[in-house]
Amino acid sequence: MKRLLPTAAAAIFLVALCLRPAITAVGPLLPQISLDLELSESAQGLLGALPLLAFASVSPQVHRLSARIGMERAVLVALLVLAVGAVARSYTGVAGLWAGTIVIGCAIAVGNVLVPAIVRRDYAANVSRATGLYTTFIVVGAGTASAVAVPVADAADWRFSLALWAIPALLAAVVWVPRARAAPVIENGPPGEGAAVWRQPGTWLITAFMGLQSTCFYVLVTWLPTIEIAYGVSERAAGLHLFVFQGVGILGGLAIPVLLRDPATRAAGAVAASLPVVVAIVGLLAAPGAVLLWTGIAGLGQGAALVVALTLISLGGRTPSETTRLSGMAQSLGYLLAAAGPVAAGVLAERTGTWTATLVMIIGLGVLQTAAGAAAARTGSRS
Repeated sequence: MKRLLPTAAAAIFLVALCLRPAITAVGPLLPQISLDLELSESAQGLLGALPLLAFASVSPQVHRLSARIGMERAVLVALLVLAVGAVARSYTGVAGLWAGTIVIGCAIAVGNVLVPAIVRRDYAANVSRATGLYTTFIVVGAGTASAVAVPVADAADWRFSLALWAIPALLAAVVWVPRARAAPVIENGPPGEGAAVWRQPGTWLITAFMGLQSTCFYVLVTWLPTIEIAYGVSERAAGLHLFVFQGVGILGGLAIPVLLRDPATRAAGAVAASLPVVVAIVGLLAAPGAVLLWTGIAGLGQGAALVVALTLISLGGRTPSETTRLSGMAQSLGYLLAAAGPVAAGVLAERTGTWTATLVMIIGLGVLQTAAGAAAARTGSRS
């Protein structure tokens, strides 16, 4: 690859800022969206799940796009499509709300899959540290979107609040152009490499961990503001609490690489990243008055867990091509599992009339995540 200017080399972190806001801005606005469009709890849950279904559908095919036009050019296309989807979701009617959400999910899926491979290639000597920094930018973008969603909607409306996130995607695309121009020779990998990835036990453990941590995250991002409102928290405060949830995740994401650099401590890192969500939800059920504390604890774990998942993916492939295929597998099946989370949470709340069953479901998922993470860290990475 041609030598890149510092701005172009760091552009991958700007791309990370764009990979969550179009999704995380929805949760705080669900009460306004549902009131305007008369969406039931189940429909709201489906709206939250659609991007994840798009992740699951598109992720296995990303390596084909990458092989055809290169990783950098594929990311550039994804950023442009993301911007178009963000505008279409807001301003093309009810059908556009659903179609635009799917387009957004497809675009983000490309970045989700390719960035771990690019990080592995460009930062081979410091994969866990680079992944932690990349994840920090993801969390900053996600948390900022959650925090400003309601204030911007109050100043304008929910449609503008959602469409606003087309702007960062376009800016990132402009900064990314030098990387696309300097893209390396496309690497297809040896014959049979794709099938080999699916046959490795370690990749299935990584996939399980990816899916479980994603399920917990997206259930909370989608429903935490609504749950807090049910406990008596104001709509604006609930949106700010979601910002805290994701903002505290920055600390978890920056701290956890200390345990991930050494293969001997990776399992401990996976456990340390997984248990906080269990503690937080148990605490929320036992003492809901301390909701801000529990939100912070859950966020600490979720930020760390995302770094663990992406680090295991980055370390799990021997070549950029294999890492791309592993990333596609882990994110396809993982997000397919995660897509059921917001829907199941909404259905449980609708059927029971409370959020208790949903919170118990999250506890169970957190326990499974802890076990899967420990096993994946022991057997799933090669370096």
